[in-house]
Amino acid sequence: MYLILLGPPGAGKGTQAKMLAERYRVPQISTGDILRVAVAAGTPLGKEAKTYMDRGALVPDEVVIGIVRDRLTEPDCQGGYLLDGFPRTVAQVEALTRMLRELGVPLPTVVSLDVGEEEVVRRLAGRRTCQACGEPFHVEFHPARLEGVCDKCGEDLIQREDDKEETIRRRLQVYREQTEPLIGYYQTQGLLETVNGLGETGEVFARISSKLEGRVDKAAAP
Repeated sequence: MYLILLGPPGAGKGTQAKMLAERYRVPQISTGDILRVAVAAGTPLGKEAKTYMDRGALVPDEVVIGIVRDRLTEPDCQGGYLLDGFPRTVAQVEALTRMLRELGVPLPTVVSLDVGEEEVVRRLAGRRTCQACGEPFHVEFHPARLEGVCDKCGEDLIQREDDKEETIRRRLQVYREQTEPLIGYYQTQGLLETVNGLGETGEVFARISSKLEGRVDKAAAP
């Protein structure tokens, strides 16, 4: 199974990615993780990436694509992969598609989790974190027994800057401008499956699995 997950911040991509990687027994490939591994290993591309990361600059697409290429040629990717957090722009999609064709690797099925902006704000703006032990809470879905106080250690709960409504809406604007165009690109390629991202985690996972099994059945048909 070859997969990419798309969706706005707060759509639940991380949770679903872990479940899908386990179900289909493919590696979950996070570009952040493989960049850090390449830097730590001192590979040529890792050293190049480090020069950008050290000065707080974005790592260029060609370097990221090279590191992804190295990762996809490893033995555990021979039966499939799940790309997590990449690609994010049309330029990255086009570079990834060229690279996969050069490697003879099947193009991925792309699952887009459909979650509206107000639901994303509701999910993310309600998150609270213990400033001492890091225990996560949510004002609606997982409230503390005593408002503003950690159940685990009794310290104050805080709202991270990333979880403030103004920040969330800025992140969503960036997503709409940079990543939403990928949906149209993959749709024209016949690779896109759109899944309702609302509901319990298990319900969403069942919807994704149903779409993926439908693709497998079609591929297997004579």
